[in-house]
Amino acid sequence: MAAKQSPEETPGFEDGMKSLEGIVARLEQGNLPLEQSLDAFEKGIHLLRVLHGKLEEVERRVEVLVRDADGVLRVRDGGDEA
Repeated sequence: MAAKQSPEETPGFEDGMKSLEGIVARLEQGNLPLEQSLDAFEKGIHLLRVLHGKLEEVERRVEVLVRDADGVLRVRDGGDEA
């Protein structure tokens, strides 16, 4: 099992997305040898999991920020300005 990366080794969200997009582009070209394709796929899956974790963390932080004075979480869709 791979060791967890420290926060210093984990790419920022935007950098991670660029890396993931590059991996996807290389895989979509279809001209990588099998072993390189597998390696790229594994790196892509790892990045996807890291980025998903970052999104979940942001979601938790936003939920804390939108609680009202009574501590009740107010869920609003993006169109609500209230």
